[in-house]
Amino acid sequence: MDEQKGSSATDTPGTSCSRFALPGHHGIYWAGALALAAVLLYFSLRGIEWRQVWRILTRADLRYVALALGLAWAALIFRAIRWRILLQSRGPVTIPAAFWATSAGYLGNNFLPGRAGELVRTVMVSAESGLGRTFVLTTALSERMCDAITLVLISSVVLLTLPVRPGWFDRAARPFAILGFAAVTLIAVLPRLERLWRHLLLRFPLPHTLRDKLLHVMEQVLSGIRAFHDAGRVFRFFISTMVIWVLDGFGTVAGMHALGMSITLPLAFLLITGLALGSALPSTPGYVGIYQFVAVSVLTPFGFSRTNAIAYILLAQALQYVLITFWGLLALARARGLNFRARSAT
Repeated sequence: MDEQKGSSATDTPGTSCSRFALPGHHGIYWAGALALAAVLLYFSLRGIEWRQVWRILTRADLRYVALALGLAWAALIFRAIRWRILLQSRGPVTIPAAFWATSAGYLGNNFLPGRAGELVRTVMVSAESGLGRTFVLTTALSERMCDAITLVLISSVVLLTLPVRPGWFDRAARPFAILGFAAVTLIAVLPRLERLWRHLLLRFPLPHTLRDKLLHVMEQVLSGIRAFHDAGRVFRFFISTMVIWVLDGFGTVAGMHALGMSITLPLAFLLITGLALGSALPSTPGYVGIYQFVAVSVLTPFGFSRTNAIAYILLAQALQYVLITFWGLLALARARGLNFRARSAT
């Protein structure tokens, strides 16, 4: 279906990012995010021995820190490879193009509200590959959805093996599991009803220009979802997903060892799942407050002190910022260079 690459004005690659401008009401979002962060920090940081936190961090074993950073970088590469699997259902995309866009997208998620980084990586891949932006954004959001489903499944298995279950975690996982299975159903069903959606749009009294745009958007969205309807592609996507979360699990274990702490791989997966579920909430850049609350509430039932939990999550967030900021800024510099050469050529 390569002939369906975005060619309309709404999906023309290389145009400005203004078409994907963030919605309004930023003040409401930030007020909610800051209020939530303040409340969670209050409950997370009570009784923390900050001198001990500093002592733990300054005595970190740099060998394990480097290992954790290396595993996080490998996971970032595999995330790009996994996304490319979906993108190639419509046309060729190189691994470097997917990697640089993924890095820039994660940089945007670290510093912009509302996961705006998904729009950043959408625009970058669309500009370089010629794929329609709506299709690319659909694959990006579908990828995130599959991550949530996978993590809920992993956490469900892990919770069965652990003697203690954090109460809020058990309660939060259930609605996410319901939403996840609903998403799987939609992915399976929606493209098969394309004729119905097209018929409804054609019958609805709309201006021709608006109807044509909506039909194009619908085709792009359904095409992005249809990327999951190929058995071979889904299998490669699943294997890549398993590799990513195993790398993240071992990265968590390495980060704990760097601070002189020991954690089992199942508990590491539980912590990762909690952080992922928490990141779905309105948050400040870097998920400040949310990550602290999750770390304390997941780790303390298993014998970790609040001080140790805070020390670890501060290290994890610092490593994430170092890694993503480094590769994200390189990605933005590369994109600027490509745009400059494209303008010079014309």
